[in-house]
Amino acid sequence: MKYKYLFLLILCIPLTSLGQKPDSLLKKLDSLDKKVDSTGTQKNNISLGAYNETTKITSSTYFVLLWSNYKQQFSAPLHIGSKGWGTIGKFAVLTGGLAFADKPIQKQAIKFKSTSQTAASISSFITNTGGQYEMITLGAIGAYGFIFKDEKMKTTTFLASQAYLTSAGVSYVIKFLSGRQRPSVFSENRVTANPTFKGPFANLGRDENGKKLNSSFPSGHTTVAFAAATVYAMEYRIKPWVPIVSYSAASLIGLSRLTENKQWATDVLVGSALGYLSGRQVVNNYHRYAKVKREDAGKTEIQKKKGGRVSFILTPVHGYMLAGLRYLP
Repeated sequence: MKYKYLFLLILCIPLTSLGQKPDSLLKKLDSLDKKVDSTGTQKNNISLGAYNETTKITSSTYFVLLWSNYKQQFSAPLHIGSKGWGTIGKFAVLTGGLAFADKPIQKQAIKFKSTSQTAASISSFITNTGGQYEMITLGAIGAYGFIFKDEKMKTTTFLASQAYLTSAGVSYVIKFLSGRQRPSVFSENRVTANPTFKGPFANLGRDENGKKLNSSFPSGHTTVAFAAATVYAMEYRIKPWVPIVSYSAASLIGLSRLTENKQWATDVLVGSALGYLSGRQVVNNYHRYAKVKREDAGKTEIQKKKGGRVSFILTPVHGYMLAGLRYLP
């Protein structure tokens, strides 16, 4: 995947060139990020009426939000509480246990793919859907929103693209640091390597065509697939079939990385978790933005109601014209 170039491009976009006031908006978003309800879960207004001219994502606010998402996701480890670390510890134990089965699972996945040409074709198609075709799919969904003036669909697609970019950026950094060998080193159809971590700058070998391989941990395809799926699942959770379809498609993409012999099972597991968390952060950050916009619009409306207008008038008094001021509420 070439998403690392998109990630680097986004980081180079100067926010000062945007039409918004990014500093003030970012500060508001950061402050609201720390304020949740008593249950510890942010409540988002996903009714159709909540997506309007006031809360829509413009070309400038898109990049303000995108930068805010990058900032929050990369700084997330600094703000994890004791409960969060407890959850991470449990997940680490689960991942560590699965790591012992990485190689056997990989061999079974390859065996399943070899059972028929149909299975091989389906596996290849699904894994490509999670790669270069996914942005095309998002573009098609977004086009539907624009054509039929569906503000919620447009907004959700914008958010899905942000989740795609931010999760890809985080995944790329972890890949660089982990330096894990892929199971397909030297052979596409056999497990010819061990699931070892060699760290940054490691030589991870080349494939059968001589192409240099990057780290397999975590699965980039699975990460971005679950990130986009989580956005649609959260925004359309009132329609039960949407989360089912979204997460099923993302899961199939993850499984295809095994049958294509590109990743280990733990790569897919961690990628799915990373994508899920990234998608949630993007959605919640947008709804904090929408809250800021609604509050600002409300303040403006109150000021209009309270404010008056002073005009200059001439009034005839006993044959003379006297100048004066008149206040109109």
